[in-house]
Amino acid sequence: MIGLVIILILVLFLPFSVKKVEHNLEIFLFVMGIAAATISGMMNLHLIEKALIDPINITLAVLIAGLVCKWGQVQLEKSILWLSKALTPRIFFGLTVIILGLASSIITAIIAAIVLVIIINVLPLDRKSEIRFTVLACFSIGLGAALTPIGEPLATITISKLNEDFFYLLKLIGPEVIPAVVLFGLLTIFLVKPQESSDGLASEQKVESYKEILVRSAKIYLFVMGLTFLGHGFEPLINEYILGLHPMLLYWINMISAILDNATLAAAEISPAMDQETIRAVLMGLIISGGMLIPGNIPNIIAAGKLNITSKEWARFGVPVGLITMAVYFVVLFFIY
Repeated sequence: MIGLVIILILVLFLPFSVKKVEHNLEIFLFVMGIAAATISGMMNLHLIEKALIDPINITLAVLIAGLVCKWGQVQLEKSILWLSKALTPRIFFGLTVIILGLASSIITAIIAAIVLVIIINVLPLDRKSEIRFTVLACFSIGLGAALTPIGEPLATITISKLNEDFFYLLKLIGPEVIPAVVLFGLLTIFLVKPQESSDGLASEQKVESYKEILVRSAKIYLFVMGLTFLGHGFEPLINEYILGLHPMLLYWINMISAILDNATLAAAEISPAMDQETIRAVLMGLIISGGMLIPGNIPNIIAAGKLNITSKEWARFGVPVGLITMAVYFVVLFFIY
């Protein structure tokens, strides 16, 4: 148990505090996952087979969507310009946030974030508006991608650990997630001003190379594989310390997802022994707070990196929006249901 606690501390804090670990996160989590599964005695042929198979679907989705996005980027940019003129700017912003949020469950959160960056590049907005647009869209993408196991690693790991079917998360948290995606779209309509400016976010316009697409797909495979080992390796720790906690407490504890990747936390916390109410509370706490700061979710990291958004700029808008959303859903989950 002491060994697992040490690994948990390393997993939670090293990626946030050590740049070398942050830049090689997939390899780090893979090594930590093997260590956790070995120390806990969970490492066996069945787990190895599971770790090899589980990442396949999301990896293929990222690869295929990346290729389609590469081949269609020029046409996509033309379509964005046409739509932004055909619709009022505010309606276009709101629909973009909603569509990307819902589509991310199929095209993956990574590709949705890349499409978002392309859209931001095409629309000449002022910096404040573009930051708000980006943050709200990433909240939406992070929520929507959690609905299927090909959307993002958090969903892949959750389905794997619970041994449930493809549509389990859609049924479990869909009634909460889909209205939230629409809500972020509506917020975008009211909070993002369609004011043209040359003071926009700087980003590279180049089309991704095949090498970049393949490397990203390989990293996702290794990332999910490592999380599979990690999640099963932490089972003794979960059974001892997490299962007995009240869902309300777990919901707010998972605000640490704002500074730590939520897929890693899902791997550490989710257990088949939990009831549905607890799993719902854990997941909603993770995916909502994951949008508050840049390290909390994959689309945040991609969009902020490509658009040169600083941590302070993101937090200035993302933290208040996230806290209000957390408070609203706390009431919904625990007092209205």
